[in-house]
Amino acid sequence: MTLKYLIQKEFLQIRRNAFLPRLILLFPVVIMCVMPWVMNMEVKNIRVDVVDNDRSTASQRLVRAVEASSYFIFNGQKGSYAEALRDVESGRADIILEISDHRCLIAANAVNGTKGSMGSAYLSQIVQAHGLAGVEAAAPESAHMSAASAPSVLTLYNKHQNYKLYMIPALFAIVMMLLTGFLPTLNIVGEKEAGTIEQINVTPVSKWAFILAKLIPYWIIALFVVTASLLLAWAVYGITSAGPIWLIYVLAMLLALFFSSFGLVVSNYSQTMQQAIFVMWFFVVCLLLLSGLFTPVRSMPAWAYLTTYVNPMHYFIDAVRTVFVRGGGFASVAHQACALLAIGCAMAVWAVQSYKKNS
Repeated sequence: MTLKYLIQKEFLQIRRNAFLPRLILLFPVVIMCVMPWVMNMEVKNIRVDVVDNDRSTASQRLVRAVEASSYFIFNGQKGSYAEALRDVESGRADIILEISDHRCLIAANAVNGTKGSMGSAYLSQIVQAHGLAGVEAAAPESAHMSAASAPSVLTLYNKHQNYKLYMIPALFAIVMMLLTGFLPTLNIVGEKEAGTIEQINVTPVSKWAFILAKLIPYWIIALFVVTASLLLAWAVYGITSAGPIWLIYVLAMLLALFFSSFGLVVSNYSQTMQQAIFVMWFFVVCLLLLSGLFTPVRSMPAWAYLTTYVNPMHYFIDAVRTVFVRGGGFASVAHQACALLAIGCAMAVWAVQSYKKNS
């Protein structure tokens, strides 16, 4: 009965706050409607110079195809390779296409490695589609390298290579992390600064009841956030989960258990709002960047890869992509779910033990 009234108190505090209800409603909308368009690995607006020494019908068709591509900004045709290279060196162009004797040279500015490599790949596909004799790709100072014939590719998942389908499950983790991590942290620290937590400390309320009362409202908020995110993914992008929806909710609740407990641990050791925010931000950024959200974890150095074994964000992102994109069932994510449960329970016990009623 005591827990019931404590939970009621938490919801009353959230409702009376002028900012929090708006944040809880608007945050998933902004993340799901804006971030999939921004967090896109496609490279566009690549400025290209063309040097056409061939002057054939085929070369002119190729030039028009490059000009019509949405990935490139056509800088026009240059009289010589040296002239085009000066554009690259001065930053007016990113890539050069030289056509000579029915062969092509693609020279890319590799200062921005991603833009150079992706731009070369896009341009190579256009050249191959027009059936010229050969494709040569190089940085402006390097030797030529002949391209092999295009391999046959069979895509099993995400057949249309829609990057939004890959990113939307990971955005669930960002929404959950920020709402269920920061809000409990600021809740307790706010009560410390206001002095209202002293009224709880002199009551016979147990530490477990107090911590659960702080956690349960944010677990309910987590359910709302996941539901809103799934509905927005369906309504805005037409993307739905390939696997069971209930499994996504289970994984989300396990992640919420960790972050809400972790937020309470930070708040128990913090005395001011500023201190709590900086500590939370430090750990949140580290967990996010080392989770595999943006880059594969196998590309990390060996010492950095070891951190993924204790990173709940890594387990959640791996599991939710398995369910959402590949349609996996519980057996496919049992390892990740068990890891999330173990880490979350350990953090919840730490949250209870670190809370001092008589502080």
